[in-house]
Amino acid sequence: MKILYLTNNSISYSLSEWLKKIGEDVFVYDKKLSKSIIFNLKPDFIISYNYGYLIPKDILSLFPKKNVINLHISLLPWNRGSHPNVWSFIDETPKGVSIHLIDEGIDTGDILVQKEVFIDENKHTLESSYKLLHKKIQSLFKDNWYHIKILNIEPKPQQGKGSIHYKKDFEKIKHLLGKEGWNIPILEFKKRVYKWREENGNKIRQKNHF
Repeated sequence: MKILYLTNNSISYSLSEWLKKIGEDVFVYDKKLSKSIIFNLKPDFIISYNYGYLIPKDILSLFPKKNVINLHISLLPWNRGSHPNVWSFIDETPKGVSIHLIDEGIDTGDILVQKEVFIDENKHTLESSYKLLHKKIQSLFKDNWYHIKILNIEPKPQQGKGSIHYKKDFEKIKHLLGKEGWNIPILEFKKRVYKWREENGNKIRQKNHF
């Protein structure tokens, strides 16, 4: 099977290497997708994982619905969009990982497989929780890839409205990472965010959070 593997993040590369090792024909691509790429490569399947662009409708229309999937480190429909693990702590929503079909929305496609993940906020930093979620989603993918590629999993619509966040939302609080950066303990970061909200009259608005 020829796979177009879309990613902009090195943490995703190990999974593409795993696919190659099991015999899949994988082409890794990190730029904005165009029809010319599709026509030149003629992939059978598209896997998007930590990819910074939306796939346009005209490209999605070239593939069967089940042949374009995304790996997202949240328990959808919670925390669609950007920085899902960060917002799951701030908003105290369920944590997990999801593999879903791609549609025209942002992480709104039907679910193939997902798994809830417990993260001990007393022990983890933002970075270690991020790495843990990627470890979990890669494991989930490996366990289910055979059934995904032979279209043996019935997609299920996402339940509930959940939540979504955008890059601009995190930019408002990014400075609160401080000198620790992504190594900041989760509880410390939450404390800073809640304090900042109080001091600024809760100006940071949770987008479509229910």
